[in-house]
Amino acid sequence: MNKNSLTYPGALLFLFLIAFLIFGDQKKETPSGFKNVSVEEARGMIEKGDVFVLDVRTPAEFNSSHLEGANQIPVNNASGSNLNPDQLLKARINEVPKTKKVLVYCRTGHRSDAASTILENAGYSQVYNMAGGITSWIDAGYPVVSSQDQKNKSP
Repeated sequence: MNKNSLTYPGALLFLFLIAFLIFGDQKKETPSGFKNVSVEEARGMIEKGDVFVLDVRTPAEFNSSHLEGANQIPVNNASGSNLNPDQLLKARINEVPKTKKVLVYCRTGHRSDAASTILENAGYSQVYNMAGGITSWIDAGYPVVSSQDQKNKSP
């Protein structure tokens, strides 16, 4: 065998290897996967309506400040809370509608990421995790309400 007879198959093998490395390593998204969205995108979703806003922080955090219209279901015990397992998202998942988009948030985005995975694993197909959480929302200058604000509005 001479050098020229190995050039063509070697070049094909090299091209195949390059194509495999480029296309074989791309992450494939499933239709039921959740999507991370910015606070700007989240605000747009809320303004359009037809979205279930899910706050997965503790009751104390929620009472301190939350997005207007948010529904509070904690994903886990955090910040010193001592909730029963039946008060957490896994036990209350049926309260989250499957027919709407679900926008999930927490303080900084870590718990909402876990909650989004729980929802995804339960068959929810329109789950959006607000990256940066309520901290980024507030940093962007967007409004929040507290439970005290809502009590003051009551007649």
